[in-house]
Amino acid sequence: MSWSGTSGGGSGDGGSSRRGYHHGNLREALLAAAIELIAGKGPAGFTIAEAARLAGVSPAAPYRHFRDAEALLAEVALRGYELFAERLAKAWNAGHPDPARAFEALGRAYLAFARDEPAYYAAMFDAQLALETHPDLQAAADRAFAVLREAADRIAASMPAHRRPPALMIALHVWALSHGIASLFVRGGPSRRKLPMSPEDLLEAGVLLYLQSLGLAGGEDAPAKA
Repeated sequence: MSWSGTSGGGSGDGGSSRRGYHHGNLREALLAAAIELIAGKGPAGFTIAEAARLAGVSPAAPYRHFRDAEALLAEVALRGYELFAERLAKAWNAGHPDPARAFEALGRAYLAFARDEPAYYAAMFDAQLALETHPDLQAAADRAFAVLREAADRIAASMPAHRRPPALMIALHVWALSHGIASLFVRGGPSRRKLPMSPEDLLEAGVLLYLQSLGLAGGEDAPAKA
């Protein structure tokens, strides 16, 4: 469009928590706490102090791994993009059984991620993190988008050269359509709009109309299948 430390003595740091800090994995406990808080309050509604409290550690403990709440949020978003890229790549399946069907599966995977991983999705797209200040996050986001770009490349390659639109344009159009449907109709909350159909059906119809407009999904100008 891409997760340790213990201390002896002292209250908080050495105590056990339901997030497993008693196993010494402070970083993971904080990430789990942040994910829970983001899912409940959104990326703007959590603080590093709340994450520490939920993880069962002292307010100072998080600073061993994260300089501030933004750094913790960026790590959540990074992991979200990594998981997102995996899910998209699995759905695309290198274009099998054929690029058109794989393209549809890619769209369904996009919506499924927004539905199944609301905290990651919010950290990735709602946190307003400046990607230029988080190069690892930028790289992870680029890897996720690269799956969609590869799919668009395959779709565009099936068109005659003189009528072939830029693959990047196709990728951006389909990304915008997928993200818009995910934001309006998939994600939970009181602002979610109701539909007379499933979001997946809406996306499939939208992508079909888009591909037809390019002569790629039926119609007289569609390229013949080999």
